[in-house]
Amino acid sequence: MSTHILRIDASARREGSISRRLSDRIVAHLAPETVTHRDLAQPLPLIDEAWIGANFTPEVDRTDAQRKALSLSDALIDEVRAADTLVIGLPIYNFGVPAGFKAWIDLVARAGVTFRYTEAGPEGLLTGKRAVIAVTSGGTETGSEIDFATGYVRHMLSFIGITDVEMVSADRLALDAEGTLANAEAQVDRLAA
Repeated sequence: MSTHILRIDASARREGSISRRLSDRIVAHLAPETVTHRDLAQPLPLIDEAWIGANFTPEVDRTDAQRKALSLSDALIDEVRAADTLVIGLPIYNFGVPAGFKAWIDLVARAGVTFRYTEAGPEGLLTGKRAVIAVTSGGTETGSEIDFATGYVRHMLSFIGITDVEMVSADRLALDAEGTLANAEAQVDRLAA
């Protein structure tokens, strides 16, 4: 049961977005006690040289400027830590994830914080969470050889420890918007609450 959802909307569109519409339905279906909303239509900064320098400086040696450079990343990670379920509205743009979502991943995937390297390979540190992804596309079929979004999202979530990932797919909306949306809404209704 979801008690705290982190809802992430990756669509650049605030009005008329199918991924937002599906995310609304998922959140209502899961009926959490708390929802934290991260809207990536409000752009996140891209990582830069100062951020990378701060990230790779041991915490005890960081300057105030380096701590400030990592403060948004720390806040985004805290949002994930606080949630037991992530609901991600994810349109496919040009066969991949929107740039805003990639920026979110870059700020959240941090060695020693959300994953670590072991002798057995990388280990995600944000375990015990569930993710439900509302994937939408105009023409890209999810899971097809031209879908570079869903595999990436599954991999990155698993990389940071979130392995319980479910996809609600409203793909190829340009071909049959009404039927595709009805199918996706039925998928939401079948989700375990």
